[in-house]
Amino acid sequence: MSLYAAAQKTDTVFLKKLLESHPELFAGILKHPTHNEVQILYTQIDRDANNQPHFKQYSYRLNANHYFYPASTVKLPTAIFALEKLNELKIAGLTRKTHMETDTAFKGQTRVTKDASSADGLPSIENYIKKILLTSDNDAYNRLYEFNDRAEINTKLKKYNLNNTRIIGRLAIGDAGESTKHTNPIRFYDGDKTIYLKPAAFDPNEYPMHLENMLQGKGYMDSHDKLVMGQFSFEDKNVYPIADQQMVLRRLIFPKSFPKEQRFNLTDDDYSFVYKYMSMFPTESDHPSYPRPEYYPAFCKYLFYGSDTSAVINPDVRIFNKIGDSYGYDIDNAYIVDFKNKVEFMLTAVVQSNEDGILNDNKYEYTTVCLPFMKNLGQTIYQYELQRKKRHLPDLSRFRFDYK
Repeated sequence: MSLYAAAQKTDTVFLKKLLESHPELFAGILKHPTHNEVQILYTQIDRDANNQPHFKQYSYRLNANHYFYPASTVKLPTAIFALEKLNELKIAGLTRKTHMETDTAFKGQTRVTKDASSADGLPSIENYIKKILLTSDNDAYNRLYEFNDRAEINTKLKKYNLNNTRIIGRLAIGDAGESTKHTNPIRFYDGDKTIYLKPAAFDPNEYPMHLENMLQGKGYMDSHDKLVMGQFSFEDKNVYPIADQQMVLRRLIFPKSFPKEQRFNLTDDDYSFVYKYMSMFPTESDHPSYPRPEYYPAFCKYLFYGSDTSAVINPDVRIFNKIGDSYGYDIDNAYIVDFKNKVEFMLTAVVQSNEDGILNDNKYEYTTVCLPFMKNLGQTIYQYELQRKKRHLPDLSRFRFDYK
């Protein structure tokens, strides 16, 4: 059964009552005319005597037909598909660590031959994925979008029943129209020897989706920084609703809860690699390196910490997540674990604030509305989980890593 089918049977009362029971935290959202476009999916996890997980879902305003801009959350499936592609190619010497150079074959494309952030100064799938998981690097995502090819990405989405999702463009470079359909040639090297050449590709397919809320606001800043009065269109943007996001995360964290043919084609080492860098704080990484004060532990942790520069980090808690923020939307898709208290749960949420109704003006209420909501939501669910009785405590050793 897909999560969408399951979502129809989710409890829709619990979260509403929980938010209403904390007016000091959530009254602004609950009383806002649009509820700040909040959607929440919370999954309780109960283990049986064999440590197998069983899931129960709770939702608030979950609606796959109501569009929100998914921003950087699309980077997680793109990274997973890149690892799958390496495994499916089955080419001797081609691994996620292999030296990778991106060339150009269409207008607007960029060439990449070096990566100063990596230990050896060379680009690789591994270092791009690290940068995506640690700090949500846009260029790293674009390189993996090009490696996968647009058609392959969307074929994979359908393979995994992510039928309400489309990933159809690069991020943060104004990628639109014909350029989104063209992906670069990429060459992989062992020293000077070419191991694999991925040719340039063109995806002729269109991926039409007609959702409510794809036209937003009363005006927007155009590419020349000029104000245009009229609604901003998201009709040619990526789509990745909350239930699909959590389906990807559940398939990643709990692969054995899916039939074999529905599991990602990842090795045990791939899983460990992704888990480690999903849950690592950027300040714990050496290559790539993310020094303070520009970076800080909670940099990409919205739920639970609110991306607070001064957050006090709980040493027993790790958050395996992927965030996104753009056009006033903050999104986080997280599996949260407390090793000491044997707590685990999944929580995926989106919230938006754009009070002036102008898109692309960089005036959004992230720090006053969105991130405090995310922090309060994560903490409220966590406090509830701390006191929730469980028949069998989970063995969470699979998710423990040495981050030094």
